[in-house]
Amino acid sequence: MTTEIDTLATALYVRVDDLLKASPHLAPWRPRVGLEPKLTDAELVTLAVMQALLGFVSEARRLRYANAHLRYLFPYLPQQPGWNKRLRRAAELLRQIVRVLATDTALWTDDVWIVDSTPVECGRSRETAKRSDLAGWAEYGYCASHSRYFWGLRLHLVCTLHGLPIAFALTGAKAVEREVLLDIFTVDPGLLASRAEPTLLADKNYYGRDFERQLSDLGLRLLRPARKGEPPRAGAEVFKPLRQLIESVNQTLKAQLDLERHGGRTPAGVTIRVLQRLLALTTAIWHNHTTGGTIIRSLTAYDH
Repeated sequence: MTTEIDTLATALYVRVDDLLKASPHLAPWRPRVGLEPKLTDAELVTLAVMQALLGFVSEARRLRYANAHLRYLFPYLPQQPGWNKRLRRAAELLRQIVRVLATDTALWTDDVWIVDSTPVECGRSRETAKRSDLAGWAEYGYCASHSRYFWGLRLHLVCTLHGLPIAFALTGAKAVEREVLLDIFTVDPGLLASRAEPTLLADKNYYGRDFERQLSDLGLRLLRPARKGEPPRAGAEVFKPLRQLIESVNQTLKAQLDLERHGGRTPAGVTIRVLQRLLALTTAIWHNHTTGGTIIRSLTAYDH
């Protein structure tokens, strides 16, 4: 273990433990009568983030590594079935902590956001598509960025220029990106409260007069490249270099946090594994920003 990931784990544990003491209603529900869990919720969240940062996509390998190397941080480690049950029940807690850590940073007040969706593949064989528990939610879709078809879901992400997640949604592969984006802001109206007019950087799929009018009504300004046949749009000269940032964020999620190697086979399993990776990314940005790191989105110090 390196000092860097030890420091990040300690800082995250303290922040989550303080949060749960101040807001105990955020903790997963459990009966009033019964044994107290040996692994606290703060330890559970910290271990989930470390699992994502260290690149473990196999629960069995994660458990073997933790028993061999993490006992000094976590005196008790549940077996794989108990870990999976605890982690799935903590999905809402992880989602809340993503927002708490994001708002702890000065980056939360940035007024330029990037929006895009990226594939979350869930299977490749025809039999998987027919028999999987994900069938009906996961579906066939097309990724224009990589010129490929896939079967699975899409992660829709709104983030700052530094890659800090602002909002996100997990949908079927064929979900219309424009509609999902509007739903994100409708479901969470507080996201835009007390903000000046944020600027959204998007690709050509976020188009339409009614769509832009609805964004304007919400207090958002859209900046995107012109589609074929459209006149030149404002901001075209600065769009291309900034637009590459969202591809870089997606690459961090996929290459360093193994987003498409999540291993989930049920809706709850895929959801919690995606949340793990979003929380790991947010935690690294939060820690780097808090400690004065020069590269805010760097995960290199925590992946070994």
